[in-house]
Amino acid sequence: MSDPALDPLETRDPAAREAALMAALPAQVAAALCTPAFAERLQGVEPAAVTSRAALAALPVTRKHELLERQAAERAAGGDPFGGFAAIGWRGIGAVRVARRVFQSPGPIYEPEGAAADYWRFGRALRAAGFRAGDLVHNSFSYHLTPAGSMMEGGALALGCAVFPGGVGNTELQLQALAELRADAYAGTPSFLRILLEKADIAGLRLPSLRKAAVSGEAFPPALRDAFRARGIEAFQSYATADLGLVAYETEAREGLVLDESVIVEIVRPGTGEPLPDGEVGEVVVTVLNPDYPLIRFGTGDLSAILPGACPTGRSNARIRGWLGRADQTAKVRGMFVHPAQVAEVLRRHPELGRARLVVEGEMADDRMTLMVECTRRPEGLAASIAQTVRDVTKLRAEVELCDPGQLPNDGKVIEDLRRVG
Repeated sequence: MSDPALDPLETRDPAAREAALMAALPAQVAAALCTPAFAERLQGVEPAAVTSRAALAALPVTRKHELLERQAAERAAGGDPFGGFAAIGWRGIGAVRVARRVFQSPGPIYEPEGAAADYWRFGRALRAAGFRAGDLVHNSFSYHLTPAGSMMEGGALALGCAVFPGGVGNTELQLQALAELRADAYAGTPSFLRILLEKADIAGLRLPSLRKAAVSGEAFPPALRDAFRARGIEAFQSYATADLGLVAYETEAREGLVLDESVIVEIVRPGTGEPLPDGEVGEVVVTVLNPDYPLIRFGTGDLSAILPGACPTGRSNARIRGWLGRADQTAKVRGMFVHPAQVAEVLRRHPELGRARLVVEGEMADDRMTLMVECTRRPEGLAASIAQTVRDVTKLRAEVELCDPGQLPNDGKVIEDLRRVG
């Protein structure tokens, strides 16, 4: 199934790729240290020493709420709208380092776009979706406020495609353009493509040229993929964020999402920065090799896991399973917030334990907690000792249930709230 036209970086020996990524880390950390925010967060870090995943894992995880809070504080003080996390801007910076566009995501959080071609690195994702030079791409991602439209357009232009900037809304006009321009490919959310096709049926319009699609921004269930295929449209999903750009993309193998060549992905225990073994479900943490916006260990808040083996298409990079839910599972129990990081702290104090899941049951204001933990050895008093640790860490009482290894599901869920409201 290997494609001879693949980017040479996509088919590198995995060891050579890993060596190249680790060799690029010191320069990326140095770029981050030139920004006020990371100069604080990484104080005392020597870039030349960050040349391994272990060294990277010792650095703090930066989460979206921290971007939001710092940006808001800076704006209120008349400071940097990017909160000191970006190395580019539009005031007092040389022409080589000026932002080309600025976007706003919900929060609001502001993201800079630099001047590099295919800045968000979507070319590989679109290439994997079958987009080719000479195609007309109907881009139905937003061109306003958020960067999604620019992400897809940059990748399409890098491949030599032409782009119709449809944006969101105006369904009838977009449908007219699809039919009259005979677009080859669609970029946008899968739900809007479904709406366009349904309206085309109602209007009696045929779209025989539309044969491929790159979708993102929301869940893409297999049933919808198969519905598009039944109409002659092969659609492929990609995983990206407004802060990082492309993280991973689907290929014709339909076996997980292949990581982009310019990101270092870690799967960490939710609520911590602790890397998990391959196959374990945890939070996706990304370091992107972008000197303009040098996010180091950015916690996406999304759950996924590394898949074993390589993609059958010949791409040799690691793959993730795709989006498996959210890592933020904070629950409020008897007036106290309980966080995944607290469950991780219990495990840290009891290294003999494996997976753990804190189950909250009952009704609001009359709830109870049970910590289910996997363990091989069960010395007398272990459950009571764990229960005391839970109380020390959370200030709440919990029952402890000892489980066999492998009994708890590998789904990344640390806190499961089963309470009834009312």
